[in-house]
Amino acid sequence: MKSKYLILGIAAIVCAVVLGRAYTYKYRVQDTVVVTGLGETEFVSDLIVWNAALTAEAPTIEAGYAQIEQSKAKVSRYLTDKGLPAEAVVFGFVNVNKQFQPVYNANGNWAGQRFTGYELRQNVTVESHDVEKVETISREISSLIAQGVSIEAYAPDYYYTKLDDVKMGLIERASADARMRAEKIADNAGTKIGKVASARMGVFQITGANSNEEFSAGGSFNTTSRTKKARITMRIEYRVK
Repeated sequence: MKSKYLILGIAAIVCAVVLGRAYTYKYRVQDTVVVTGLGETEFVSDLIVWNAALTAEAPTIEAGYAQIEQSKAKVSRYLTDKGLPAEAVVFGFVNVNKQFQPVYNANGNWAGQRFTGYELRQNVTVESHDVEKVETISREISSLIAQGVSIEAYAPDYYYTKLDDVKMGLIERASADARMRAEKIADNAGTKIGKVASARMGVFQITGANSNEEFSAGGSFNTTSRTKKARITMRIEYRVK
């Protein structure tokens, strides 16, 4: 009988120790604070890429090429006169497509198609660090149209060549912001922040400055705005002393 009580006593002690350790472990696991810090900055693009396309329609390929070459010469002269170096301009390959017109019979039914000539297209890309100059050129493209150049111009794209520096700076800002938030929480709780238990970086977002662009789960990368805003978050877990 005594041995039975002894076994029960030992079992009770073991259970108490296990439960005590479990409680201690649970307490230690929860003895952290998790905060999210934010880093933001605005910057101005230092690289502009402007695309356009020269087009021509002609009954023969030879005539179409002649039109494209005339337009190319006028565009080259126009860009040179504006102060752009030749290496900033790249002319792509000339694409040629046959053009057809539908043919209908007297009853209005489709009877086939008739060859009408060729359409030629050559892309032009201007890439420069002189953002202001290329912006002005893109806005004054109508002067080329007045010279008989058939050209399709698109809005410029803006880039920044030092994004790695921006990203590193934002990580520092977001981390500092997170620590400040954690310290305030700890002060209110009457304790102090210890070492970092874990840290996770959020998605790098680039949007237009003063715009209503939405953030993307995969990260936004604005190319339409010259002035941009970069944003990053840091989720950091701190141990509490």
